[in-house]
Amino acid sequence: MTLPPLPAVLLEPVVRAALVEDLGRAGDVTSDALIPEDVLARFAVVAREPGVLAGLDAAATTFALVDPTVGFRTERLDGERVRPGTTVAVVEGPARSILTAERVALNFLGHLSGVATATASIADAIAHTSTRVTCTRKTTPGLRALEKHAVRAGGGSNHRFGLDDAILVKDNHIAVAGGIPEAIARAKRAAGHLMPIEVEVDSLAQLSEVLRDPVTAVLIDNFDPAQAERAVAMVGGLMTVEASGRITPALAPGLAEAGVDLVSAGWITHSAAVLDLGLDDA
Repeated sequence: MTLPPLPAVLLEPVVRAALVEDLGRAGDVTSDALIPEDVLARFAVVAREPGVLAGLDAAATTFALVDPTVGFRTERLDGERVRPGTTVAVVEGPARSILTAERVALNFLGHLSGVATATASIADAIAHTSTRVTCTRKTTPGLRALEKHAVRAGGGSNHRFGLDDAILVKDNHIAVAGGIPEAIARAKRAAGHLMPIEVEVDSLAQLSEVLRDPVTAVLIDNFDPAQAERAVAMVGGLMTVEASGRITPALAPGLAEAGVDLVSAGWITHSAAVLDLGLDDA
């Protein structure tokens, strides 16, 4: 699926911080030394392996912040699939500025496209079902909005953006609160009328406890497909059922076919392989 770009107000601070880190105290001393200021160049951003694009807006912002006279023309959109050799964008303008921005732009584009590609690997595996793949809060610090946008570009959906989105009662919360019934009671007393509540369980016995006082969603952790099918039957549509725990393209179909509403995977943001894209002379 294709997506509109993130608002500039979200992108610019993140991109600016990355550029400040890369430029250091003296800027790009290599390009400044080797390339005259008036030399113009034209480059193509090219995919070197198959994948799903994300991060074009971050790459465009990188070049614009380094030098507003650099032109960045997209040939593809976030969410589009590419093959090796596909031209993703064309960059033209002062050569010095382009080379100064190159690495940061490609870092964003490669990483975020990797997230989108990883997400798509699960979304494709469960496309024959109504189950959706969703991400988690296991994101790179400072890049959450961008990585979650990349998940959407890959055909996934977003879980919580932060701790204030929803009440998610996990195993440690349950232990400290004194059990599932007390944890749910406290959560319901604290929740506003628009605040969803989800409870994590690691057994059908714990699920039975949740069903005595149903909430918005239940997270079944490390259930195999047979257990997940039983859990879905027990819930009977009273709550959204999310499955987690080492979700891979191989494991996801069994859980999806068991009838869960969502499969959540942390690795699609925290461990996705970078998609190889390069800046080639055009």
